[in-house]
Amino acid sequence: MDIRFAPYEPTGLLQGHLRLGGADPAGERIELTSRYITRGGAPVIPVMGEYHFSRDDRAHWRRELAKMKAGGVTVVATYILWLYHEEEEGKLDFTGDLDVRAFVLACAEQGLDVMLRIGPWAHGECRNGGFPDWLQHSGLPLRTNDPAYMAKARGWFEQIYRQVQGLLYKDGGPVIGIQIENELTDAADHLMALKYLAKGVGLDVPIYTATGWNNQYGARMPVDEFLPVFSAYADHPWDDTVEELPLSYLYSFVPFRNDSVAWNGDDKLYDTDGWRLPYERYPFAICEMGCGLQPTHTRRPILSPMDAYALSLVKLGCGNNLIGYYMYHGGTNKIGKHSTFQESKAAAASKWDGDLPIRNYDFGTCLGQYGEVRRQYRLLNLLHLFARDFGALLAPMEPVFAEPFVPCTDAEHLRCALRTDGQAGFVFVNHHQRHLTLADVPDVHLQVPGADFPPFAVAGDICFFFPYHMPLDGERLLWATAQPVCRQGSTFFFAAVPGITPQFCFAADGGAQTTVTAEPGLESGFNFGGVRIVTLPLALAEYLRRLDGALYLGDGCDLYALDGEICAAADGDFAWWRYRDADGAFVRREAKRPFHPAALTVTAAAEPFAPRYAEELELGGPRARRWYKLAVTGPEGFVDIPGDYDAAQIYDIDGSRLLADHFYTGEVWRVPAALLYGDGSGPCWLVESERRNDFYLEPWA
Repeated sequence: MDIRFAPYEPTGLLQGHLRLGGADPAGERIELTSRYITRGGAPVIPVMGEYHFSRDDRAHWRRELAKMKAGGVTVVATYILWLYHEEEEGKLDFTGDLDVRAFVLACAEQGLDVMLRIGPWAHGECRNGGFPDWLQHSGLPLRTNDPAYMAKARGWFEQIYRQVQGLLYKDGGPVIGIQIENELTDAADHLMALKYLAKGVGLDVPIYTATGWNNQYGARMPVDEFLPVFSAYADHPWDDTVEELPLSYLYSFVPFRNDSVAWNGDDKLYDTDGWRLPYERYPFAICEMGCGLQPTHTRRPILSPMDAYALSLVKLGCGNNLIGYYMYHGGTNKIGKHSTFQESKAAAASKWDGDLPIRNYDFGTCLGQYGEVRRQYRLLNLLHLFARDFGALLAPMEPVFAEPFVPCTDAEHLRCALRTDGQAGFVFVNHHQRHLTLADVPDVHLQVPGADFPPFAVAGDICFFFPYHMPLDGERLLWATAQPVCRQGSTFFFAAVPGITPQFCFAADGGAQTTVTAEPGLESGFNFGGVRIVTLPLALAEYLRRLDGALYLGDGCDLYALDGEICAAADGDFAWWRYRDADGAFVRREAKRPFHPAALTVTAAAEPFAPRYAEELELGGPRARRWYKLAVTGPEGFVDIPGDYDAAQIYDIDGSRLLADHFYTGEVWRVPAALLYGDGSGPCWLVESERRNDFYLEPWA
C-alpha cells in the first residue's frame, strides 16, 4: 500500500499579535505565536494533566503529584470549585483538603506549573456547575455582565487571589495560566469582562484560556485575548442513549481542532452573521483530551489503554501543541453540609443526561481515584518524554495529511499524517479504532519527500510515529522505523514498534548512507559518529522514566521520585535499572519493602440500617438490594469488591458515612484496604442494587 501525502504548503507564523504572555522576575518569558508556545524564547509542548486538589486528601497530594511528574506531566490543571469553598454564603473555607495555596506550593516543590480554572462557573461534573446553592437560587442573572452578579464574581476572584498571592509566574511562582469560565461559547462580552475582573484583582498571568468547542463555528470569544482550548472525547457519557455510539472520527487524521464540527471536509464554516473562530491565529491546544471517561448511570464507557494512547498520538499528528488531559488523576467528591456535591439530573443546571456517582470521580483514567496506575499512564508517557526532549523540534512543524483521506469507518486503509517544516519531520501512523478491528496492512510504502523508508507491515492494535531527517547532535538520521522517545546526554532512546524491524539510516560522509538494524533490548545500543542509539521493546519502554534528571527503567513497576528517593507506585519489593551516561550501561538496583496485603471477607447480611443515600440505589426506579458485611485483615494494599449490580455503596460501621460508591461497568471495583479498615474497630457495610439492562455497557463487559 502506497501512502502519499499532500504537498507541504507553509503558513505564515504570527508573533506578537496575541494579548497574552508575560515574564518572571528573572526575565524568562512565556509567549504565544500562532503555532506554538515559547518559553525562554524556545518552542515548547506543555503536557497538562487535570488533578482536583479538593477531590483528594491533602495527605496524598505530594505523592500523587510526584507520580504525575514521573508520567511526563509539566502543568497541573485544577478547578477551584466555588461550591466546595463557600457552601454557605460568607463562610469561606480554604483549609484542609480545600487549601489551594498548599496545593500550588506542592506543585512548585515538584517543579510543576499550574493552570488554575477559576470559573466562576466550572462544570467539572459538580452540582450547579460549581455554583453554591445560595448563588444558584439567588435570582441573579448568572453568567452575565449583570452588575450584581459581577459583584459576586469579583468577591470570588478576590478570595482566590488572596490564596495564591505571590505564587503567580510574574512573582516567580508556578501559576502560568488561568482558565476563565468554562463551556461558555456565545458570550464574548462576558468573557472579556471576567478577564478584566481577574486581572484587576491581581490574577495576572501569561496565559488566559477559554473553551473553544460546543459551537461548530468555534466559541465566540474576544479575538486575540484568550487561547482557545479544545476537547477530544472518544465516547460521550453525558448522552442519554444506552446504545453504542457511532465510530469516533477522532481516530482519523483530520485538519481541524474543534470536535463540535460536523466535519464535511473543512472547518472554515461561518455563522449567519459571519462569525468563525480564527483558528489560524492560535496554537492548537487541547485542555480536555479524555484519557479516561466518567461513568454515569445511563452510560458506562471504558477507554482501553490503546483508546487513550491512539487518541493523543493522532492529535499530536494533527498539530496539537498543548497536550492536556481531563482527568489525568481521578478523585472523590466531597459531601457538603446540606447536599451532595456531584452533578445529577435532580440538581439544577445539570448538563448531563445521566446521574453521576455521589462520591466516585475515578474517571477510569491514568491515575485512578486512589492513585492506582493504569496502562494508559505508561503509554502516554512515551509521547510526553518525546514532547519534553524534542518539543522545540516538533512544535514549529505543521501537519500535512495523507491523500486520500481515510475515514474512521474504513477498516482497510492505513491512517497517516506528517508533521514537517518542509525538510524534516515525523510520519504518524494510527492502526487503532475504538470498537472496530482494522485489517492488517502487509506492505506499506511511505512516499515521503527526501526519505526512502523501507517497506514494512502494520498488524495488530498499534499506533506510532517515525522520524525522517531528524538532527541528532550533529548527525542526521535520514529515517528510522522505530519511534523516538527521549535522550539522555548523547544517547537517544527509541521504542520498537511490535511487528516492525527497527532500522536506522544515517547520512554518512560523502553523501553515502549507513543503515543499522537493531535488536531491541537493554543491550541494543550502538554508536554512530558522536551519538548512541538504544532501542527498547515497547513493553519495556513503557516503564522508562526521567527522575531528578536521570533516566530510570522500572522492572515491571512504575517509578517516581519523592524526597530524594526512588519509589514505586505499587506496594512491595521492586527493582529498576538506572542508565549510566558514562558507559551507556543499565545498572540494576533492588528495593525491599515489607508488605502485608489485606485479605477481604465478604459475608451476606440482613439490612443493618436504611441506607442514607438510597436514591442512588434506585435510579431508574425501585430495585432489590443485597447487603454484605466487609472485613479486612489490615490496611495495606487494595481489595476487589465482588458483585454484579447496578449501583453499590460502602458505609462505615454505623451507616453515618458513605465511604465509596460505584456504578457497575464490567471491570472489577478496587478500593484501598485502608478505606475499609479505618481504625480497625469494626466492619464496613456493602449494599448493592439489582442490575437491569437499562444502561450502556461496553460490548466486552
